[in-house]
Amino acid sequence: MENKRFDPKNADKLMSKKRKAELQPEKIIDEHLNVNKADKVADLGAGPGLFTIPIAKLTESDVYAVDIEPEMLERLKGNAERENIENIKLIVSDLENIKLADHSVTRVLNTFVIHEVTDINQAIYEMKRILKPGGYLLLVDWEAVETESGPPLEIRIPSKEMDNLLKENGFNTELFYIDSEHYAIKARKGERIN
Repeated sequence: MENKRFDPKNADKLMSKKRKAELQPEKIIDEHLNVNKADKVADLGAGPGLFTIPIAKLTESDVYAVDIEPEMLERLKGNAERENIENIKLIVSDLENIKLADHSVTRVLNTFVIHEVTDINQAIYEMKRILKPGGYLLLVDWEAVETESGPPLEIRIPSKEMDNLLKENGFNTELFYIDSEHYAIKARKGERIN
């Protein structure tokens, strides 16, 4: 498959009421990302802001919305302005060379985008590089099962394979399932998960 990337022309689907009801981004953030007022967060593959906007409401620090598609970030900017959110910093970047400094964030969120990355090990290295000691990554993606929506089955990364990739790259992980179609992995570099 040549282009695995989501088409920005379909960005409205990503912010639909139906998708919000199915994924419950606030619940995922609240239960698994544990953002406090001082946390600096990088939302990698932020798209139009389904997760970025709720995160920005929880912290007084910067939230870095990273996406390879400038059009997605323009939509996010408009969505944030409508909600009077001013702490989101837009960064046009791929995930294999994230344009953030070493140890610059306490949380990394990567939702529904890792299957689009060309070099997954390099992307994992970059996530680890930008995390501060004690910070952690929450990765959420589609399980490699047939579903009515989502990316093609052949580009999905099975949960156990993704969990092993994170472990091989120096993360301690906790794998869990959001539902039958989606999994999440909470990962800390070189520390045990509590």
